Amino acid sequence: MRTQAVVHLDRLKRNIERTKALLPEGTELIAVLKGDAYGHGLEGVYPVFRDCGVRSFAVSVWEEGAALRKLGAKSEEILLLGDTPDEMQDEVVRYGLTQTVFDAGAAALLDEKAEKAGVIQPVHIKIDTGMSRLGFFPEDCLEPVKRIASMRNLKITGAFTHFMCADDTEDPRTGRQLGLFLRTVEKLRENGVVIPKIHVANSPAAMLCPAARALDAVRVGDMLFGLAPIDRGPWEESGFEEVMSWETKAAMVKTVPAGRDVGYGATYTTSEETVIATVPVGFADGYSRSLSNRGFAVIGGVRCPIIGRVCMDQFMVDATDVPGLERGDRIELLGKDFGILDMAEVLGENVDEIVCRIGKRVPRVYTKY
Repeated sequence: MRTQAVVHLDRLKRNIERTKALLPEGTELIAVLKGDAYGHGLEGVYPVFRDCGVRSFAVSVWEEGAALRKLGAKSEEILLLGDTPDEMQDEVVRYGLTQTVFDAGAAALLDEKAEKAGVIQPVHIKIDTGMSRLGFFPEDCLEPVKRIASMRNLKITGAFTHFMCADDTEDPRTGRQLGLFLRTVEKLRENGVVIPKIHVANSPAAMLCPAARALDAVRVGDMLFGLAPIDRGPWEESGFEEVMSWETKAAMVKTVPAGRDVGYGATYTTSEETVIATVPVGFADGYSRSLSNRGFAVIGGVRCPIIGRVCMDQFMVDATDVPGLERGDRIELLGKDFGILDMAEVLGENVDEIVCRIGKRVPRVYTKY
């Protein structure tokens, strides 16, 4: 196989168990599986969540929710965190998905769709406590939410907000957002709006903010897949493990003299005799071109620096320090010696970007657990 992303299901199972152990008794785990389970492959990881007793999920768009239903999630709640265009709301109803609502007009249309289908459609109310993204402003939400609560074919089953800075324990915004959300929910309830379930904790809040994880549910994704949502130090002490590794094989090994240019644009020139390994992976696979002359591949435990530009389908590394290297030898692109967090730090990116960028032409291979 040219290359493969290995998804370690045993690590995923342990991460799920670690997450559950953090939660107070009675707090529900909502597993966020958006972005094809953060690039890990929904089809491959869903059975682990099912077997671990997870019965609530969140995704971004209705297509992801439909995919979960087709994989066997028949009775589980599947919350759509994002918007559904008006013309696609029939699909929300068809697949029994829980729609996040933040606009009374869109909710009214969804109510009509539900009435036509003869069902009661569950919805969660989104409150914007500071992200300035989706959600009702707290000061303006009472009347539209009361209107939604009065719609005959909609049922409010939850409400939530999203934190901006929960990874920073020193930032006061998290506490302010939490307080504002709780006051808003209390005001809604005092005005007759029934809200059975409230949740605010994303992965960093679930790890660092006990008050946030003490509500009815937490809504987490990163930590389940071992994608560091907090600073490296406390993250490495937490015991969570990166679930995905990525490997390939050397396509060619050659020795070139000093003064030899390497790759497009001749952005690297050898300063001495150099062993170059050509790696058959490139930006068409989701390997970032920004790693050119900056990143590493690991061969036989040795970090080999990338030399020259990452091409569409291959790149080159300096493998001079790897003894006896031959064509076909294993190369680690992501793993224990250069992990997802390491690559994210080199690139100045979020860990999610690394795994979500790995393309479909890189097969996902699942270990047993």
